[in-house]
Amino acid sequence: MKISDLKVFLLDVPLRTPFITALRRVDELTDVILEMQTDTGAVGYGEAPPTKAITGETLESICTDLNGPIRNALTGMEIEDLPACFRALDACMDHHTSAKACADIALYDLYGQLKQKSIAEILGKRRDVLETDLTISVNDPETMAEDAVKGVHRGFRTLKVKAGIDPELDTQRLTAIRKAVGKDILIRIDANQAWTPDQAVSILEEMQEKGIGLELAEQPVKADDLDGMAFVTARSPIPIAADESCFSPDQAEYIFRNHCADLVNIKLMKTGGIHHALQITDLAEKYGASCMIGCMLEAKVSVNAAVHLASSRTCITKIDLDGPLLLAEDPVHGGSIFREPRITLSNAPGAGIRKIDGLRLPGF
Repeated sequence: MKISDLKVFLLDVPLRTPFITALRRVDELTDVILEMQTDTGAVGYGEAPPTKAITGETLESICTDLNGPIRNALTGMEIEDLPACFRALDACMDHHTSAKACADIALYDLYGQLKQKSIAEILGKRRDVLETDLTISVNDPETMAEDAVKGVHRGFRTLKVKAGIDPELDTQRLTAIRKAVGKDILIRIDANQAWTPDQAVSILEEMQEKGIGLELAEQPVKADDLDGMAFVTARSPIPIAADESCFSPDQAEYIFRNHCADLVNIKLMKTGGIHHALQITDLAEKYGASCMIGCMLEAKVSVNAAVHLASSRTCITKIDLDGPLLLAEDPVHGGSIFREPRITLSNAPGAGIRKIDGLRLPGF
């Protein structure tokens, strides 16, 4: 099975509600979809979101990378020799991790189809069902409490609460949510780099004193401030997770070795795909650390790939894969089944994606 061509499309899907963080606001998902074609007629699907605030990539840059250097690097490659495909992908350009992840996911999809095994089975499947959290966007305390209650009524037992816009309000936001949902719901907080180290320690201590009972705090300080994150981790009353600070295996090892955080959030769009994410899980096992697996604002193609990875690694203990559940509709046929918090793995060959509705050609 040889790669014969790469076809690039865009996918537009409205969100249930606006997605608001300390970094951005989004009302509609528009992602890049890749169809990796082969000489046998098999097609592998990939997906990449334009998350400029985190990866530096735009719709146009992702499409340009896929149509240019990535197509040139992979066309004619044998899917059977998957390591050679990854070497070619890594060598064709620096950075631009979402574009690389898009191609990586399609490669794994095709390899699974070739071997007639799911991606999870190829990676060493350990479980078939995952339970994800639900993201609560930044808003006023009352609205966030209402959104949290709606999430609990949908069956979610873990909420990931966005914070950081007006740090003085963050404790009020979390207090309102805890009061609204009761004591049995797990609450994670994600500041998206919005606090200083001193602010982070102060806010987290205050939340602890008020009995909010957070499970963890994600990326409290700027991504490049690893000393600041280590400062917070050493003083925080709750565990600290690194997100934007951790893209590569090298960064993960530095974080684990120097205890800059208690765990890292693996996202395929940061690592450049599954093959580098696996290296981070290997490091987590080496250092006795655990990982969260998360996603950007993504539809089911790429989140489905993350489900396959999470299903194969026991060090991934926290699941933040609610991207498809934030959408008003699901245009993706096949793949894992997302029924509120419960995600059931697809055991079809490869990624199990059969068809995607509503694809359009890029207009630039």
